[in-house]
Amino acid sequence: MSTAAFLCIEVLANAVEDPPMEEEAAAMTTPTTGGDPHTAPELDRSALVVIDTQVDFCNGGASPVPGTTDVLPTIGQLLAAYRRAQLPIIHVVRLYDGDDVDLARRSAIAAGAPIVRPGSTGSQITPTLLKDHTDPLHPATLLAGHLQQLAEREWAMWKPRWNAFHRTPLDDHLHREGVTTVVLAGCNYPNCPRATLYGASERDYRVLLIDDAISGVQPHHLEEAALLGGGHASASHTATALTGALSAAGRLTPAEHSR
Repeated sequence: MSTAAFLCIEVLANAVEDPPMEEEAAAMTTPTTGGDPHTAPELDRSALVVIDTQVDFCNGGASPVPGTTDVLPTIGQLLAAYRRAQLPIIHVVRLYDGDDVDLARRSAIAAGAPIVRPGSTGSQITPTLLKDHTDPLHPATLLAGHLQQLAEREWAMWKPRWNAFHRTPLDDHLHREGVTTVVLAGCNYPNCPRATLYGASERDYRVLLIDDAISGVQPHHLEEAALLGGGHASASHTATALTGALSAAGRLTPAEHSR
């Protein structure tokens, strides 16, 4: 299967009739974080999970996913907020090698599609999202099911399938970090972010989608997420709310609050 055919797997997931632009804009800019005490995000106990923001899935890569490059600046804004807050960040990545690949992609990888191959430049996290002097991904560590620490309270993790909780150490890691809320950003909502939303909900995490920091997200996806208790907000709203939540909990100094 060619790289172009492989990309069609990503694009077909978005092949739905879009709502009118006015409705879409309204749905995507109005935060909904819910008033239910069981599902409302607890940002002071949250982790930012950034999914598949790798070179091959951005413009110029081997299998660019539409819209992913466009959301990198807002993902960067979120990362900066979480680093200031010293809250956990997990960069979830794909590495395609051998047969441990989703069935929908196994033929393409077996045929030699050069997409996020372990150790390749295209498999690396987009450099603009990382702190300076971050080590490259270590395929052997990741494929063995271990987290790779990239910086203080910041890790990379390989997922073998769509859902970042499936056959990974993510759930155990989040529990160790005292996390109750998963904040999702990254690449191609209809596939991995949506599957991860379901995985988080099944494990009783509160979930917040950052609607301007996930490529491929549409208003009907946000409505679907709300049925599972998932809220959504913009990156700027979330960064501001995160600062407020930490300040209220006494976990920010005045100097940190003013940054």
